[in-house]
Amino acid sequence: MIAAAFAVVAVLGAGACGSGETDSGTAAGETAAVTDQVAANASLPASAAAAAPSTSAAPSVSASAPGKAEAKATEKTGACGRTASAAPKAKITEVKLSAAVVGYGGEGDTEKLPMAIAARPDGGSWLAWLGTGGKVYLGKLGCDDKIVGTPTSFTGIDLQDVQADATGGVILLTRKGTCGDGPLCGGESSPCNTMHMIRFNTSGKLVWERQVTNLTGGKTGYDDGARFIWWYQHHGRLATDGKNWAAYFGVAITVKNGDCVDIHQGDRIQVVSSAGKLVSGHAANAEVGCSHAWTSRIVWDPKAKKFVAVCATDNDCRIAQPNPYRTVAAGTCDGTLFGGDLVLAKSKGYWTAWSQGGSVRLEHFTTGRSDSTIKTGVASKHPHLVSYGAGRMLLAYGSGSSTVVRAYDSATGKAIGSKVTVAVKDHDYQAFKGYADGSAAYAAAGSSSTTIKIARILPLT
Repeated sequence: MIAAAFAVVAVLGAGACGSGETDSGTAAGETAAVTDQVAANASLPASAAAAAPSTSAAPSVSASAPGKAEAKATEKTGACGRTASAAPKAKITEVKLSAAVVGYGGEGDTEKLPMAIAARPDGGSWLAWLGTGGKVYLGKLGCDDKIVGTPTSFTGIDLQDVQADATGGVILLTRKGTCGDGPLCGGESSPCNTMHMIRFNTSGKLVWERQVTNLTGGKTGYDDGARFIWWYQHHGRLATDGKNWAAYFGVAITVKNGDCVDIHQGDRIQVVSSAGKLVSGHAANAEVGCSHAWTSRIVWDPKAKKFVAVCATDNDCRIAQPNPYRTVAAGTCDGTLFGGDLVLAKSKGYWTAWSQGGSVRLEHFTTGRSDSTIKTGVASKHPHLVSYGAGRMLLAYGSGSSTVVRAYDSATGKAIGSKVTVAVKDHDYQAFKGYADGSAAYAAAGSSSTTIKIARILPLT
């Protein structure tokens, strides 16, 4: 139980910030679509192979590039030679794990995230998953989305994100910390954990690690000025400019109040160098970005040469850019405000997906308020958005036990082709990742606690 002094936080947790529900319906107007189980049933366990749906009876999806001859509708792309076609297709591969992965639970915003995937420049992937014994595991996936070699592991109690570059990558994860004796002005003790970047090389081995909360030098969670990770809104994402790494995540904020301390909530941005050092004075750094905050998202913009972030916040109940606040889209604190993901627009600016009242919108913005709103007609509480090749982006959302995706033009926001149903279960707080060859991939629950399904949306021609 949180202190009465923090009533606004507790109310928020049950309202605007909280959402453990999933979308169990099918979006209005949703079309049937192709799910190409190229996982080749041979790569699945016998029981899963027997249950895999046949693609022969699946209705076709209208091409997004009419006028091309059928013979020219597919082509090989990228280092992995993935087949691009005129309409999106999904390839699902079930990966056998070396250690069990935690389950989805209720998919609430304070629950543990089971898994994350990162795109490598060579077309392969890194797959991270949270084990059941205080370890975060990391495996390398080849072009076929199957594990290559032996996974490694790092101490961690909650996985946040993983991103890659040519020399390895970074995992963002949570570890146990210490609250100290406070005392709190009211309420009961919370976990006082720490957030860390873990840098690994191309073999998945540790290079450096850096705490991006501030429980160092004897400072504990209940000391004035502490920034720590608690049970409340705390998830985060990573971005890189090719040299530095930025982490944007929910954080607990300790503030002295007489002879005791109050705990508040916001989010925090910290930039770390390629050598694992905190970059003091970086323009993106924020002790507090948004407050109260959830669904904190960040991306590197190579044209503007800056990290760009958005959050959902009960500060005027909106989707906003932090540090300082700039409204992107006005919302309502009715318990349904949800921020999806953030991607680069084709020429200038950014697109973010968000939902209010179960209705999904896409917003284009540059330095503040949206200059273009796309009402997608999608009924979902938890949209996701990812770059999908040159000039395109992919909107994704859960529908019953499946995930639905649709391509959009990242210049105009216009939909491309039809919706595609993918036979993997969505998770409210996990992300698709975009690849250099124009594909996108998502790590989802497998058929058992020792498998994960990789859903790859193949490139468009």
